[in-house]
Amino acid sequence: MADTFQAQILTPDGKRFEGSVQAVQVPGVGGSFEMRVDHAPIISTLAIGRARVITDTTELLYFAISGGFVEMNDNNMTLLAEAAERVEEIDVERAERAKARALEELMKRQKDKEVMLRALKRAENRLSLKEQQLEGKLD
Repeated sequence: MADTFQAQILTPDGKRFEGSVQAVQVPGVGGSFEMRVDHAPIISTLAIGRARVITDTTELLYFAISGGFVEMNDNNMTLLAEAAERVEEIDVERAERAKARALEELMKRQKDKEVMLRALKRAENRLSLKEQQLEGKLD
């Protein structure tokens, strides 16, 4: 298919996705943006948020992203994430426990607030994405 490019999503735990895609939308630190075939070369820092992949067969895939970087050059996109979890794989109970731990730590500590706020935001992102999937509200 002519209107596709190669994409891969990598984490320290390994490859989370690799294939031919029509588009990838990512949570850039300056706001969400989408890459399509022949996108200008770009390197961008990613925020905690949702990545949406439209495969070459128009399948929609959603990932909870916990920051990282994305590079697009010559119709090849590489997303390097601290964590990337497919919406179908999100364990709601585990995410709820992570959220509760982060909130508890925020309440009792003055130190490491940035770390705990980030952990809280990661848990809330995963829970929000899973809730949208269950309610059929993923676009």
